[in-house]
Amino acid sequence: MMKSGGGGRRPGGKPKGANLDFIQALAQIEDEKGIPVSALMEAIEQALVSAYRRNFGTAQNVRVELDAETGDFRVLALREVVEEVTDPAVQVSLEEAREMDPSYDVGDVVETEVTPSDFGRIAAQTAKQVVLQRIREAERGIIFEEYSQREGDIVTGVVQRQEYRNYYINLGKTEAVLTPSEQIPGERLRPSERVKVYIVEVKKTTKGPQIYLSRTHPGLVKRLFELEVPEIHDGLVEIRAIAREPGSRTKVAVASRDPNVDPVGACVGAKGVRVQAVVHELKGEKIDVVPWSEDEREYVGNALRPAKVLYTELFPEEKTARVVVPDHQLSLAIGREGQNARLAAKLTGWKIDIKSESQVREEEAAKAGSASEGPDQALGEAPAADPAAEEPGGFPAADPAGDVEPMMQEGEPAQDDEGVQT
Repeated sequence: MMKSGGGGRRPGGKPKGANLDFIQALAQIEDEKGIPVSALMEAIEQALVSAYRRNFGTAQNVRVELDAETGDFRVLALREVVEEVTDPAVQVSLEEAREMDPSYDVGDVVETEVTPSDFGRIAAQTAKQVVLQRIREAERGIIFEEYSQREGDIVTGVVQRQEYRNYYINLGKTEAVLTPSEQIPGERLRPSERVKVYIVEVKKTTKGPQIYLSRTHPGLVKRLFELEVPEIHDGLVEIRAIAREPGSRTKVAVASRDPNVDPVGACVGAKGVRVQAVVHELKGEKIDVVPWSEDEREYVGNALRPAKVLYTELFPEEKTARVVVPDHQLSLAIGREGQNARLAAKLTGWKIDIKSESQVREEEAAKAGSASEGPDQALGEAPAADPAAEEPGGFPAADPAGDVEPMMQEGEPAQDDEGVQT
C-alpha cells in the first residue's frame, strides 16, 4: 500500500500562469501531431525523475507527480516500511511511519515530498531534450503503425531528391525510399513530380520507420486498376492474375462475379479511357487485359492474346500446353524476343509450346510417312504417292476429324502487338 507522508515543500520559481501555458502547449501538440497528452505527461514525469537524480545525486527511489490541470509537479521519495532500517534512503521504520499515519504497516510504501526549491529551472532545462526525444519517438511510432498497416497499398508522393540512384519520396508525414531494383527500367523521375508508388515493406529502425516503395511490383498494377475501375473496387470484377515485365508489358487476367458484366470491357472502359489511365501512370507500359477462365485450355488461349489460337492441348503431368496458331500469327503469339509467350506462361502457370499450323501438318505428315514405310522402302525405294492423301500443290490434307482446325481465311488482317490489347 502506498500512502503520502506529507511534510514536503511545494515547487517554487515558476508562476502559475507559466504552468498553465505549459499544459496548453501539450494540448496543442496533441492536436497538431496526434500524440496523446497522457503519453506526453508520462514522458515528462520520467524526464523529471532523471533530472532530479542527475542534479541532486540521490540514491532515493523517487517519482514525479504532474498535475494535468495546473501543470504543478511534486517530487516524491518512496520508502518501504520495515521493522529494522538497513538503508535509510529507501527504508523507514514502522515507528516513524506510524508517527505520520497510524495506519501504516510493514511492507507499505511511504511517499514523502522532497521537491527542491530550485528544481524548476534545472528540471526544465534537463527535461526539455528528453521530452523532445519522446515526442519524436511517439511520432515515429504513430508513423510506423500507420504505414505498416498499409503494406501492399498504393500511395501518392512527391519526389524530393535522388541520391546514389535512390529516389526519396515525400509521403506527407514521412519520407520513403525507392531503390534502384524497384524502379521501372529507363524511368526518370523529376524533383517535385507527383508519383504513385506501392508500399512493399515498413521497417522499424533506430532512426525511425523506414518505408520501402516499388514501381515494379505487380501489386501496383492491381491497385491502379482498383482506382480506375469501379467494378473492381465494388467486387463485381476480380483480378485473378498478373504477369509483368516492368516498363515493357503486363498481362492482367480478369473475371466477373456478375454474368451481366463484361470484365474485359469494364477494365478497358469506353474508348480505352480506363486502361489508358493506367498506361499513362506507368509511363507507356503496354497492358493486355484478358478474360480468366476455369477451363485451362481456354485460359491458356486467352493468355496468348492478341494472337488467335486454333487449338490447345494440355499435358497435366508435365504442366505443358501445346498451342497451335495460324502461320501468319506465329510471331505475334511468340512476341518480340518471346515476351508474349513468356508472360502468358507466367500468367497461367503452364509451360507453353507454340506451333504454327504448317508445322503441325509437317509433323503429322512425317509421322504418317514413317508408319507407312515397308521393308523395301527402308532399303531406299521411294514410297508411292497417294493422290487421295494430297491436296493440289502437294501438301498433305488435314484430317477433318483431327485436332487441328482449318487455317483462317486468306486476307484476314494480322494483328500488331503494339499498343493496348484486350
